[in-house]
Amino acid sequence: MALTLNSTKLEALQQLLLQRAAIARSLSKFSVMLLVSSVFVYVNSVMFVALLSKPVFRETPRYILFTHMLCNDSIMIVFTVLISVVSYGHRRPTKATCSLVMILTTSTATNAPLNLGVMSLERYTAICFPLRHSQLATTRRTYVAIVGIWFFGLLNPVADSVYSSIVDPEFFLQRVKCGHERMFRTAPWQTSLSHSVSGLYYVTVTLVILFSYINVVRVARSASSNDKSTGKAHRTLLLHLVQLVLCLNTLLYSHTISFMAAFLSQEVYSDVRYGIYLLAILLPRCLSPLIYGMRDEAVRHLFVQFLKCTLSRVKPIV
Repeated sequence: MALTLNSTKLEALQQLLLQRAAIARSLSKFSVMLLVSSVFVYVNSVMFVALLSKPVFRETPRYILFTHMLCNDSIMIVFTVLISVVSYGHRRPTKATCSLVMILTTSTATNAPLNLGVMSLERYTAICFPLRHSQLATTRRTYVAIVGIWFFGLLNPVADSVYSSIVDPEFFLQRVKCGHERMFRTAPWQTSLSHSVSGLYYVTVTLVILFSYINVVRVARSASSNDKSTGKAHRTLLLHLVQLVLCLNTLLYSHTISFMAAFLSQEVYSDVRYGIYLLAILLPRCLSPLIYGMRDEAVRHLFVQFLKCTLSRVKPIV
């Protein structure tokens, strides 16, 4: 009898230790994600304020699109972390709240490649049609393009919410753990349509970037002198193409983790999913605006000035 009691206590102790180890591992993962996100949202915010401080940045299409990239990626990072905070806290918000968060995270993920496509077209017109660039790429047209980016980015998530609310009239009043699979009632036709639209976006943006890249290279080769702006645009478009590949990870993320779930244990699957999310989704979103900003000499000097003033709590002089 005593041996049975000791064995029961030992098993209970082992279960307690395993639970504490799992909690410690989850907290360490969450802490790393929160730290990385906080640092880069702070950096993006400083760069965003720096860009808004000068009229030339607020009126130039190239910098307007770059500022939109900063804002879009920061929104995605903040709300992705918010979903993780709610999940780690084992909270079940109403579907109305969760639906808003999911709409923002999904739309910003779609906006990223679309914004790259518009940025590529702007560089294409600047290099291939320099005399008409000021007429083709105006401030007004740039803002219209940004509105169009958000329109196409919001189509799928808003359609999911509307369809789910029509099928279930009490949809927004229910409580659920935030996640696309748990949130929306997705019919087979709806899933196919969503994947088709996302694929169409990526194919279109890829063709736009390749078209712009080929034409800029052609102009660079036909130029009689080594044009510095042409070479810089060439490298920028190449960076757009690399960034597009990283954005493609967002589209493949759900399919990849669903495939792995069938072959891995729950503990290993959790670690692999976290690693893929951190390296393929979060870090590229954090680093890309910083890379773009540091390549531009004017933005780099202004950002460094604002960052130093922010850290020392001194009002920057523009």
